[in-house]
Amino acid sequence: MIGSGMTHATVNAIFKAGGSDKMSGRAMIDGSSALIVMPFAFIVPLPHGAWLWLAGSLAAHLVYLSCLVRAFALADMSAVYPVMRGSAPVIAAIASVLVLGDAMTLAIALGIAFVSMGTLLVALRNAPPLRALGWALGTGAAIAAYTVIDARGVRATPAAISYVVWNFIATGVGIGGYFALRRGREFVIAARTQWRAGAIAGALSIVSYGLALGAYRLGNVARLAALRETSIVFGLIIAAVFLHEHVNRTRALGGGLIALGAAVLIMLA
Repeated sequence: MIGSGMTHATVNAIFKAGGSDKMSGRAMIDGSSALIVMPFAFIVPLPHGAWLWLAGSLAAHLVYLSCLVRAFALADMSAVYPVMRGSAPVIAAIASVLVLGDAMTLAIALGIAFVSMGTLLVALRNAPPLRALGWALGTGAAIAAYTVIDARGVRATPAAISYVVWNFIATGVGIGGYFALRRGREFVIAARTQWRAGAIAGALSIVSYGLALGAYRLGNVARLAALRETSIVFGLIIAAVFLHEHVNRTRALGGGLIALGAAVLIMLA
């Protein structure tokens, strides 16, 4: 799950560093993911028992990606990424207990608390504009929704790989295609210069969420969802080193709290 978080931060950094047309950029990433996994649809079993969960996941991902595009268009990655990723674990933890029946131990609650406090601290100093903050919180809620839906769906399939493949096909064809059609000619123009970055990010997206779905099939969703938010730490490092964004002491301290929460989840939960 830590590997998933690191890869996820890289994908979002590529997305943020791309052109100003964020919707076209996202269409290229998700479309590339779908094209890469498409051949496997003829090899892996169909995800019997999980079609409704896939439909719910598609709807949640549409909300997630729409909010993500708006948030990244309005503010720096170092300002909104921690908010969207850090608000998700608390919501996902509550939902996983209520919907999936996962256990909520003291260690898990403590780890999630550290992750959430770190997130608030990161967002507190030089907070993003109010509109960007709203889109970031909407992104976090959507992340929590698709996390619980996909955890239930991947457990319902005969093999985890089936759900992974069809999840990316549904997202890439459905949402990526929708975004591309909305942008029309602008998508074609953006694709000429951004297709390589989109293909790389699309491949990394498969690695990132494939690892996450495999973990959700095996373990406690509340714990794992919070552990994946180590992506915030990697995101802050990438934003500072590669995107040349200013990461002040408060945001760095928040990243430290998130890392501490991850350590609690790894060693004690």
